[in-house]
Amino acid sequence: MATPTLKQLRYFEAVARHGHFGHAAETCAISQPALSMQIKELEATLGAPLFERGPRHVRLTGFGEEVLARSRDILRAVDDLQEMARAAQDEVSGRMRLGVIPTVAPYLLPALMGRLMASYPGLDLRVRETVTPRLLQEMEAGALDAAIVALPISEPALAEVPLFTEEFVLVRPAAEAGAPIPRAETLREMRLLLLEEGHCFRDQALSFCAAPAARPRELLDGSSLSTLVQMVGAGMGVTLIPEMAVPVETRSADVSIAHFQTPRPQRTIGMIWRKTSPLACRFQRIADTVRDTAQALNLTTAENTAA
Repeated sequence: MATPTLKQLRYFEAVARHGHFGHAAETCAISQPALSMQIKELEATLGAPLFERGPRHVRLTGFGEEVLARSRDILRAVDDLQEMARAAQDEVSGRMRLGVIPTVAPYLLPALMGRLMASYPGLDLRVRETVTPRLLQEMEAGALDAAIVALPISEPALAEVPLFTEEFVLVRPAAEAGAPIPRAETLREMRLLLLEEGHCFRDQALSFCAAPAARPRELLDGSSLSTLVQMVGAGMGVTLIPEMAVPVETRSADVSIAHFQTPRPQRTIGMIWRKTSPLACRFQRIADTVRDTAQALNLTTAENTAA
């Protein structure tokens, strides 16, 4: 009797996670026809359909949902076995799948990648940039090994290591450079530009302004910090961005930067990984390199402790 292969289970999990054959094929570095064929063979082996196929999206069948849970358990166990073998070699090498939130990735990764490659030439780093909820989903599914996110996450299954803290700064049109700095409660009365739903930085900015999570009419959404800053330069309002983003995002925009009075808004960036991972010691070494990179960028580094 034929049995499912690990390759088929990985392809199946990718399609279930993305809800799209094309996106899954891209993630798995395989052509879509080849991936579809593997899924069909898996369905033939199991004797039942795994997906309801639509013109734009695919959905799991009831049987597919049961198979997905078992598949993820199997894939996690296999990954843990591979990680145990790598940990036994006592060196930072091999594949590492690292997630990074979008409000950190463009500003930290250019400096971090060089340091990691110099320190660990045998490391095969795969970076995934997306919002925190999706990173957590992919970590739970075993699709990511670790992630750099804003803390706290407060997931019992995850270790949290603080890396650095950074302030939020106010971005407003250049013509307002000499204007008084607004208080936090005043910001929610202004035309405030924020990242769209799903970004943790949006929630942190709203919290600082003591604004409700539901979007008031005077708030405008943007898909990236770059978009927000350019909108400010065009006179459409004001925004908050993390300190690390200032050199990159303000160099081509007609804006001014202002620091708030104390208590200044800030966030803590840290690295997370599954507590059950046998590579925790290696992830700690990677976290130390991230902390060193942050220090070189003049960010305030955090204590080297895991929760």
